[in-house]
Amino acid sequence: MASSLRWKIAQWAEIRWWKRYLKNKDQATYTQWKKDYWENLLAQLGENLKLSNDDVVLDAGCGPSGIYTILEDQEVVAIDPLLNEYKHLFNINDYPNTQFIEKSLEDYQGSNVYNIVFCMNVINHVQDIQKSTDNLIESLKPKGQLLLTIDAHNYSFFKHIFRLLPGDILHPHQYDLQEYEEMLTKRGMKIVKTIHIKKAFFFDHYLLLAEK
Repeated sequence: MASSLRWKIAQWAEIRWWKRYLKNKDQATYTQWKKDYWENLLAQLGENLKLSNDDVVLDAGCGPSGIYTILEDQEVVAIDPLLNEYKHLFNINDYPNTQFIEKSLEDYQGSNVYNIVFCMNVINHVQDIQKSTDNLIESLKPKGQLLLTIDAHNYSFFKHIFRLLPGDILHPHQYDLQEYEEMLTKRGMKIVKTIHIKKAFFFDHYLLLAEK
């Protein structure tokens, strides 16, 4: 679990980052760009992703432009502890099939509710990563799928340095790809596909698709 102070600093920095990032962007143009990004990402999964029109879906840590923006045919629940801070950055009325709930992953309880759970660029932002992972998996129906995007450390040295020092202020948790995969497999999840999205020096960006 991240310390309360480190997590609060990360949440403060997250809001500031979003406001600065979106400040001079046209909302409609940015939203369309983000929708295209999500569509292209999911297309890489092909038939491995079992997403149907009648599915019930969770967008965990939705932010102001989560994957709910492209899920027009599904019943969607979108949760985020900073939702009130984001509301001026998007119009919730544009997404009538989505129920928005201001709640953290640690506090969200649901048992065998969802066919698909999306947790995109979120899991290393939470305060208690173990409890959050438990809750995400518990909320899945049997054979349900979890999609997790992560920034995974490339070098053990920097991973341990960043755990000690706030070199990555937005993310209270620092793990490598194997550690993220083990968080899922030790809870009985089967990893169906791993996609290497982007390469960088400290972290590479991955999409993990796992099945309950």
